Formats: sequence, structure tokens, C-alpha cells
Amino acid sequence: MTELNDQQKRDFEAAAFRRLVEHLRERSDVQNIELMNLAGFCRNCLSNWYREAANAEGVDLSKDQSREIVYGMPYADWQALHQTEASDAKKAEFEARRPKDH
Repeated sequence: MTELNDQQKRDFEAAAFRRLVEHLRERSDVQNIELMNLAGFCRNCLSNWYREAANAEGVDLSKDQSREIVYGMPYADWQALHQTEASDAKKAEFEARRPKDH
């Protein structure tokens, strides 16, 4: 296996993050509740993790700012353009699997 130095790891992790964010922006048809039910995380989780990392480094990033980084637009705009009402079945599945922090 190729040994990576810390800078390479950071660069590759950043590239993978950027690709994930790009992919999630392209797949606006996939709802957050579907991501949560299948993968246990969603766009909001990703934006929270981003904000937590920034805050841990002393950068005061708000929830709205981190969401805009992940969504590529203000969250309210994304909701208006892409969010649909979840079915009762999806809501029930979410509640059954709901992590403590959601």
C-alpha cells in the first residue's frame, strides 16, 4: 500500500469532500430523509460537521453559513427548489432510526 504523508491525506480528503458535496448538489432529487434512512447522514449532517470543524479551529461559522457551503445556496432557497414532502412511510422509518442528535 502506498504511504501517504499528512499533506497528501489532507489534500485527498478535501478532494473527496468536494466531490461528495458536488455529487449531493447534482442529486437534488435525493431528499435528506432518504439519505438519513439509508446512510444515517444527510446534507445537514455534513454541514454540521463542517461547522464543528471550523468552530474547533476558532472560526466562527454559523449554521446558515455552513449549510450554504454544502447546499451551494441558502438553505431556504434549496428547500423551495428541491425539497418535497416526505411520505408517512419515510417519516416513520426516520423516527424509528432517528439518531439522538436529530
